[in-house]
Amino acid sequence: MDDGRFELGKEARRRVADAYLPDRRNYWYARCKLASDPLYRGVGQALAESDAPILDLGCGIGLLAQTLAAGGLERSCIGLDSDAGKIRRAEAAAQRAGLQRVRFACVNLAERNIIRAFGHQGSVVMLDLLQYVPPSAQGPILEQAAAAVSDTGRLVIRTGLAGTTWRASITRLTDSLSHKLGWMNTGPQNYPEKETLQTLLATAGLASSSTPLWGGSPFNNWLIQARRAPTKG
Repeated sequence: MDDGRFELGKEARRRVADAYLPDRRNYWYARCKLASDPLYRGVGQALAESDAPILDLGCGIGLLAQTLAAGGLERSCIGLDSDAGKIRRAEAAAQRAGLQRVRFACVNLAERNIIRAFGHQGSVVMLDLLQYVPPSAQGPILEQAAAAVSDTGRLVIRTGLAGTTWRASITRLTDSLSHKLGWMNTGPQNYPEKETLQTLLATAGLASSSTPLWGGSPFNNWLIQARRAPTKG
């Protein structure tokens, strides 16, 4: 287990981006994302507290596995996403980077019991996923994710939250634009309420905390961290 610190220096960020070459689009996406978004530093710090295997739901091009390994936190990791093209690019980048403990699969995360089918126990990560899932599927996905968190694992979620603030409006607009530009294969469906998330996780036996993860961005992004609540003797 690590000491809870996670940093990704300039050279490490360059190595991550290089893994996506010769695809210039994903190369520049990785460089810009890692330089401007506090996401991976926050998630890395949360996961550094546990050496449990990771299930990355909505893994996209596999950037989480790449950044953790580049920052010295290579974990056994399964990445799942509904976009077959992104899964192919994630697999190719992992091979170029020499990641030995990572595998990916293309699945429909809204499909009933799809998470349980992998039999995972450890940490579960959902980054910018929930808002793209139909409202009827959000509860089941969260319940399955919570059930897959082991005693030493963590549940880490980054998501936009429901609201009427200017940040919430910009988040909805940007997520819709990502779909129109072809980066996301679906548009935003529903932004969860913070209180609803906390209640659902507590019901599933997880103690959670929520903190803004805006950084220098205008987005209404929050980082939710949860772990198995201690049983009362």
